[in-house]
Amino acid sequence: MAIAEWRQKLQSGEVSSLELVNDQLKRIKLVDKSLHAYLQLEEDNARSVAKKIDEARSSGIDLPPLAGVPFAIKDNLCTKGVRTTCSSKMLENFIPPYESTVTKRLWNSGAVLIGKTNLDEFAMGSSTETSAFGATSNPWDLSRVPGGSSGGSAAAVASGLCMAALGSDTGGSIRQPASFCGVVGLKPTYGRVSRWGLVAFASSLDQVGPFTTNVRDAAEVLQVISGPDPLDSTCLDEPVPNFSEFLNDSIKGIRIGLIKECFNQEGISTEVKDSVLKAANQFKSLGAELVDVSCPRFNDGIATYYVIAPSEASANLARYDGVKYGFRAEDDESLTQMTSLTRANAFGSEVQRRILIGTYALSAGYFDAYYKKAQQVRTLISQDFLKCFKKVDLLLTPTSPTTAFKAGSHDNDPLSMYLSDLLTIPANLAGLPAISLPCGFDNLGLPIGLQLIGNVLGEQRLLQAAYQYEQAANVMKNCPEGNSIPR
Repeated sequence: MAIAEWRQKLQSGEVSSLELVNDQLKRIKLVDKSLHAYLQLEEDNARSVAKKIDEARSSGIDLPPLAGVPFAIKDNLCTKGVRTTCSSKMLENFIPPYESTVTKRLWNSGAVLIGKTNLDEFAMGSSTETSAFGATSNPWDLSRVPGGSSGGSAAAVASGLCMAALGSDTGGSIRQPASFCGVVGLKPTYGRVSRWGLVAFASSLDQVGPFTTNVRDAAEVLQVISGPDPLDSTCLDEPVPNFSEFLNDSIKGIRIGLIKECFNQEGISTEVKDSVLKAANQFKSLGAELVDVSCPRFNDGIATYYVIAPSEASANLARYDGVKYGFRAEDDESLTQMTSLTRANAFGSEVQRRILIGTYALSAGYFDAYYKKAQQVRTLISQDFLKCFKKVDLLLTPTSPTTAFKAGSHDNDPLSMYLSDLLTIPANLAGLPAISLPCGFDNLGLPIGLQLIGNVLGEQRLLQAAYQYEQAANVMKNCPEGNSIPR
C-alpha cells in the first residue's frame, strides 16, 4: 500500500504505529536472512518512537505527514548515535555525533528509523557486492544482484521490509537498483536536497533521494527532504514546490524526447529496448508528443565519470588515515607505515582501485590531460542536454542496459560492471533530476526500468509524467506469475 493508505489506517486507529513497526521487524527477521538488505536494525528505538507517536495520536495532537511510517536508511547517511559504516571495515565501529540533514527532516516529519541498509563500500559499485559485510541479493531472484550502490535500500523496499528508504546517487546508485528491483527510485536535481551528513564519495555528483513502491510516495518523501540548508553550501536556495500537486493532471502536449544514442547503443538488451519503446507508446497514448533527439556526447559520460568520480573520491577518502577516527592498523615503525597499512587493510579492492585511478588523474603532469579534460567534456554533455530541453520537456531512456545480472558475473571484469551505469551517469554529470520506474519484465520475469530525465529543478513535471504512466500502465499488477517478490 501507498504511504497515504497506511496514514489513513493509522489515523483511523485500524492499526497502531507500534503494530506496524512490529510487523515490519517480524518480516525483516523472516525474509532478510536470504536478502541481507540490512546491516543493522534499530528495534528498541523504533518501538520507542512508535509508542510516542501512538500516545500523541490518542491525545488528539496533530501529527506530521510521515508519523509512524517505518523507513530504512542507506548506511552512508550519518545517524546520530547509530553506527554508520559505509559498508567498510574502515568505519566498522563509527558512531556519528550528529544527524544528517535529510534524516533529521524525516524524523521531524514523524518517520521511524527501522534500520540501516547495505551498500557497495563507500557507495563505489553497481551490485552491492563490494560491501565488507557481505553482498545483498535481489528479491526477484536470489542468485542475482539488486544493483548498486544502494542495493540494500532497493531490496528492502521491493521485498516489503520498509515503507520507503533513502539512498544516494552518484552515477546511478538509486536508479539502477530501482530498475533491477522493480521499484521507483528518484535522483533529484543536484542541490535540491542537502548533502550534509552524507559520507562523501564524489562531492560534485552525490545526491540523496528516495526509494518507494510508487511515484506518489516518491513525491511525498522528496517534499520532506528537500529545501535549502545552511550547512551545505551546494544546496540551492530555492523554494520547494508541492511535488504532489499536479500528479493527477494530464500530460497531453508534453514533449518527451527519445535520445537516439541510448537506443542505438551496443550492449543494450533487446528486451529492455522493446519494453521502453512500448512504454514510450503508452506516453503517446496519454497525449504526450514523442520527439527524436540527439545528445552526441551522451555515451562519453561513462569515460568522463570514471575520471571525475575517482578523482573526487581520492580527495574525500584521504581523511581515512588511521589517525583521527576509524580503523587503525597497529604499526609502531612510522606514521607513514601505519597510514599505509591502515588504508591497505581497511579499504576493499574496488575502493583502492578508484583511489589509485583518482590520485593518478590528479597528479602533476596528468591533471590537464585527464581531470581538466573530463571537466571540459562534462560541460559539453550539459550543453547537449540544454539543447535538447529547448525542444522537449522530458527525456526518456532505459535505466540500465540489462536486467539484474548474476552475482559474481563481473568479478574479474570491473569495466563490464561500470557499463551498467552507462545510461544513468550523464544526468549526474549535468546535475539533472531523473527517475526510474518499472515498465515491464524480461523473459525470466525480472523487472525492467525506464528512466525519465528532467531539466534543472524540473521534478514536478518529471513526477507528473511518471505518475500518469504508472497509473495507465499498471505494470506491477501484471508481474509474472511464480516470480513475484516473496510475501
